[in-house]
Amino acid sequence: MMKKLWNSLQEISKVLLLLLLLAGTFSYAMFQGGFVSWFLFYSFLPFSLYSFLIMLYPLSDFNVTRSIQSEELKAGSRVTVTIQLNRKFPIPLFYLVVEDQVSTSFFSTAEISQVKKLIYPGFKQSIKLQYEFENLPRGEHHFTSTDLKTGDFLGIFQKSKRIEAADTILVYPSYVQMTYQPIQVQYDQGVASTDVKIQRDTTMATGLREYQPGDRVSWIHWKSFARTNDLMTKEFEERKSHDVCLILDRTPAPLFEDLVSFTASLSRAVLKKGAQAGYISSGNTVQRVPVKNGDHHQRQIDYQLAKVQADSEAPFNDAIKKEISRMSQSVVLLVVTSSLTRELIQQLHDYSRNNSAVAVFLVKDAKNKTNNSDEQQVKALASSKGILVRDCFAGHFSTVFAEVKQA
Repeated sequence: MMKKLWNSLQEISKVLLLLLLLAGTFSYAMFQGGFVSWFLFYSFLPFSLYSFLIMLYPLSDFNVTRSIQSEELKAGSRVTVTIQLNRKFPIPLFYLVVEDQVSTSFFSTAEISQVKKLIYPGFKQSIKLQYEFENLPRGEHHFTSTDLKTGDFLGIFQKSKRIEAADTILVYPSYVQMTYQPIQVQYDQGVASTDVKIQRDTTMATGLREYQPGDRVSWIHWKSFARTNDLMTKEFEERKSHDVCLILDRTPAPLFEDLVSFTASLSRAVLKKGAQAGYISSGNTVQRVPVKNGDHHQRQIDYQLAKVQADSEAPFNDAIKKEISRMSQSVVLLVVTSSLTRELIQQLHDYSRNNSAVAVFLVKDAKNKTNNSDEQQVKALASSKGILVRDCFAGHFSTVFAEVKQA
């Protein structure tokens, strides 16, 4: 209430000041006379009238529409934003400041220098502006409104208006192409842990063989039986079923964006291999994507990775304990983290006891390729328990599986 009263008093004082100046120049011309005094009055008159016009002109006359080049972008890319301003009354405007309001998450890494622009619209009823965002950060970003500011020549009246114009863009994590190799872990004691299940693709017959007890009736080739009176069984192409679940560490860490990027790359590589993939991460909220395959499933994983935040307050091994207890023991765990602990290895070992493969992808800074003694001991512990630990250096994710061969 007090703020509105104060603003009203300010506006009244500005009007009184303008009237006082106008009356002063008129009085000076009347009493002084001559060319100079009247020239001063007539020169000041249009500026004062324009000030009154600006005072009366509502900026709500403007209609703002925003168009974005693409609503689905990748981190590190560029986007062009176009703002269209339209108004009904062509009141001449000396200047107009247009400022787009964007969520603060944009300012973390994006290079933004053109969100605020000064233009000179004059009598134009339609104005089109464009600006670009470079190096987009991953996440969900919101455009909330557009601020308009203008004023008169004398600087007495300055008006501003916030026009609501909401838009949202989702920036997906960046990814690299990699060739995924199914994980085959070898224990130090020599016992192999396999993650590959052999199934028969009954949609494609590759040949015939003699019938054997236990063969399904649906596999019998009845045409050959009618010709030869001998039972023959269809042979089918064997395919490998490889169900994978990716688990992302959401503990706050300097390399968290690299963790997200690696997870996005790994999920693509797994699905491209023909396997089924799921995704889980736990923080303030739990993200779960079931184990499936297909392009639509890839978009579901990308959507979750676009919105994920490093907001886990619990240790990683505690965060995943509840989640992996719900999983089928036939699912291969691929854990993406930047911190390797004994507690994490023990938690994963409890899962892998039933002949399930587990691999940990340790994302590290490319400048720090040396392993300290504690890390070497934890890696040795993981190896003894049949858990593969693979170093993944930021910027070199495409070579992660170069040495991982299928047995």
